[in-house]
Amino acid sequence: MKELRIRTLAAVFVVAGVLSWAGARLWNALGTLPRVPLAAPIVLALIAIVLLATALSLRARLKAQRERRPGAKGVDPLMAARAVVFGQASALVAALVAGMYGGTGVYLLSWLDDPARRDQAIYAGLSVLAGIGVIAAAFFLERVCKLPEDDDERRGGTAPVA
Repeated sequence: MKELRIRTLAAVFVVAGVLSWAGARLWNALGTLPRVPLAAPIVLALIAIVLLATALSLRARLKAQRERRPGAKGVDPLMAARAVVFGQASALVAALVAGMYGGTGVYLLSWLDDPARRDQAIYAGLSVLAGIGVIAAAFFLERVCKLPEDDDERRGGTAPVA
């Protein structure tokens, strides 16, 4: 499984932001700009909390397993892999959504005199922050579930000669 790459997430964020900004300008010229829902930052924050809670739970269970504590509950490798895939998918979607709301929010910055548009800009900014939280939690979850490197792999794949 490939690791998350910050470059990929940043590219998704920037492309979505630019397209969203251009779309907001066009949409506003043709009529009314769609509203940024209040639920957007809330849902993203909830996903970040779920990812963080999963990572902390797995980290505690792995630590107990490494220390060979009596009654330590092991971690099923398939469950850990599913958690990492969920985190990676959440990070990609969060980068897309945060870019989309970021572009809309940048467009709305020129309309801060209108209280309704100011609220929309605030919701868009909170959505970007919550999206960054999802991405950070996904990276943390991936780090927690990463397998330690094998000694042979660290030495370039060669075994010591006796």
